[in-house]
Amino acid sequence: MATHAAHPQQRQRIRFDQHLPVDHRLNTVYRIGAGLIGAFLVAFGILGLFHNIGFFSTGGAEVVGLNTNDTLSVLSIAVGAILLAGMVIGGNVASTLNMVFGVLFLLAGFLFLGLLDTPQNFLAFKIQNVFFSFVVGLLLMTFGMYGRVGSTLPHDNPYWRARHPSTDGPEQRADDQVR
Repeated sequence: MATHAAHPQQRQRIRFDQHLPVDHRLNTVYRIGAGLIGAFLVAFGILGLFHNIGFFSTGGAEVVGLNTNDTLSVLSIAVGAILLAGMVIGGNVASTLNMVFGVLFLLAGFLFLGLLDTPQNFLAFKIQNVFFSFVVGLLLMTFGMYGRVGSTLPHDNPYWRARHPSTDGPEQRADDQVR
């Protein structure tokens, strides 16, 4: 059998979940972030459904300072349940869910900022909903990126190693010199 050496310039694709232990210390950050925001969204959605305002009513009803309708309530319950499931699973699942939903919340904030006071505002957003969407999006992204990005990641971090496949960290170079 012939073996082929990978070209040094070729990036190696790795699965992060294989290299990040389940009991990694950052797992707690991902879980707490997903859990708190998920629990709030579920509670908000349930309270919103009690108002029975209608699924596509643009008038909405106010729940905990945010405007809602039945569509936004059901969507909040679904997203909250997914984030709570991510909290239970933990690890990279929670981290990835946080990042994905963080981006989606930011995009929703921008979208509904443009749709305020229009008939197309099918989730009955008001400006406080837009601000909430921006804040939750930034929080979720921060929780999700914690330990994945940054200039001070340790060299044994799997995310640092994935971005620097041909560079050994200082610890590895020191080990190689001792041998």
